[in-house]
Amino acid sequence: MSGDDDARSDGGIAAGRTGAERELKRGPVQRWVNKAIKDPQRVYRAMFYVATIFFLITTLFPFYFLLVLAITPDTGALAVLPQLNTLQFGVFLEVFQKINFLRYMINSIVLALTTTALVLLLASLAGYVFGRLEFPGRQPMMLLILAISYFPPAAFFVPLYQLFTGNVISGVSLYNTPGSMILPFSALFMPLSIFILTTFYGQIPDGLEDAARVEGTTRLGALFRVIVPLSAPGVATAGVLTFIAVYNEFFFSQLMNNGQPENWAPIVGGLLSLQRAGQFEVTYGVMAAGSIIAVIPVAVLVVIAQEKIVSGLTSGALKE
Repeated sequence: MSGDDDARSDGGIAAGRTGAERELKRGPVQRWVNKAIKDPQRVYRAMFYVATIFFLITTLFPFYFLLVLAITPDTGALAVLPQLNTLQFGVFLEVFQKINFLRYMINSIVLALTTTALVLLLASLAGYVFGRLEFPGRQPMMLLILAISYFPPAAFFVPLYQLFTGNVISGVSLYNTPGSMILPFSALFMPLSIFILTTFYGQIPDGLEDAARVEGTTRLGALFRVIVPLSAPGVATAGVLTFIAVYNEFFFSQLMNNGQPENWAPIVGGLLSLQRAGQFEVTYGVMAAGSIIAVIPVAVLVVIAQEKIVSGLTSGALKE
């Protein structure tokens, strides 16, 4: 019996050595693949880390570069790790001293808020029609609205410019007014809001609206008293996305006014004015500081409404 036990132990040791030698012959990639096959969660974690690192680098590095460019003197503007004793934070005050930058920011916020309110109002009505009513041609009309949203803005500029400068209708000139920007903004960003609200409004049970109608509420009253409050994540998502898109819009913002703050020029006009603020040189540091300041309202809005945005974009992804 002892001989058999010794033979078995020797065989086990030999098998263990063979397995260890076989493991040593494998490269690091082969070993990782073998472990990933046994534990698929390793692959998911690796993919998550890679995607997160890539997103952080591509998203945060431009802001870091702008910050370095703003607070570092011209001699070290391109330094990746600037020296602390060379930083100049007074450039952020210089932005407001060179031009009326605050007025540009207020113009953009007012234009964005007005456009967002108009878009949500009209998109709510359209979303109710497409999401809760049955009528012939509903799907083709919805597809047509979405197709229009993919048209390039440049395709509309010439006719709109002729219209807003009074060349089409005599005596009607909207150039250098808020209307020359709010109307194109609303047309450009409304299809996405209609699509989002249509999806949310279509998920509200009919019984809730019927109960409101029984109490004497009209369809319009049921929309704004029942359906819109129950679709708060979708409404918030559509509103935030519209606000951000209008606040960052460049094409019509630059072409529909002469860039002066008293003519409702938005933040884009202010950043371009900072480029011309220097007498004999382009003030890149001041422009970088202005860009960082301009991002603050949007960043604050996203932080406040992030839960609504996430729930609004992911709603309907899973069926319970």
